[in-house]
Amino acid sequence: MLREAGNLRAIIAAAILALRAFLAVALVAVVGCRALAPTVSLPARNNVVLEQLVVYTDFKLPQEHRLMKELTALRTDLSTRLDLPLSDEPIHVYLFETSDQFRDFMQRNYPSFPSRRAFFVETDTRLAVYAFWGDRIAEDLRHETAHGYLHAIVPNLPLWLDEGLAEYFEVSRGHDGVNAPHIEELMLRFNQGGWRPDLARLERLESVADMTQFDYAESWAWVHFMLHTTKERRDVLFRHLSQLRDRVPPTPISVTIRETGPRVQEALVEHVMELERRVKR
Repeated sequence: MLREAGNLRAIIAAAILALRAFLAVALVAVVGCRALAPTVSLPARNNVVLEQLVVYTDFKLPQEHRLMKELTALRTDLSTRLDLPLSDEPIHVYLFETSDQFRDFMQRNYPSFPSRRAFFVETDTRLAVYAFWGDRIAEDLRHETAHGYLHAIVPNLPLWLDEGLAEYFEVSRGHDGVNAPHIEELMLRFNQGGWRPDLARLERLESVADMTQFDYAESWAWVHFMLHTTKERRDVLFRHLSQLRDRVPPTPISVTIRETGPRVQEALVEHVMELERRVKR
């Protein structure tokens, strides 16, 4: 009886040891699979230096590609249009070959970012653009590299102005920054009785997450209005940018723009209406 009980205890002990060994192997396998799960790294196989831009890809991108030429020209166009100096601070542009690679990288490294096709990211030491080679890559890169060119020269841009300028310069060359989808958005809202321009409201926006498509459209409209109507309005914008460059706290444009004439909000609406007529022609 005692001998049988001892044998039984030995059998149970052996079974327990075997189970522990099995579980240990299974755990290693699971952890190992997780550790070996594929991760998307930054494109680095090829790089092309285009003046201020350093473009990285894992696919072949000709240095003479027409889009690369346009992005290089954008640097001078932006400087000339806004009366700003050129900067030589590098802007690192990472182009993923597919949208899946891009989204996987962004979710792993910037999980709080909203879902978008491209991003500009500024740190204390680096200006970087992340995008993927899709159908709207030209528009995306013009927008995000415009952010890069601006931030290399002008610190602490107000959010609405930063985005309004990028929306202006995302339009391809030769169109004077006329962003047709924004015109359509604004005039639709105006004809429905729901748009009265309010620059002070835009100035209170602090996060891209707070901006709607309509906010982007109105921000673009104020920028186009200042650049393409009167010298006094251009000077308001130029002076604001100059003060930011000199780290002098500027008066909000919603205040200084009133000095350029009465009925500024109505004049902005009339300007967008004229642009709508031009686009239709």
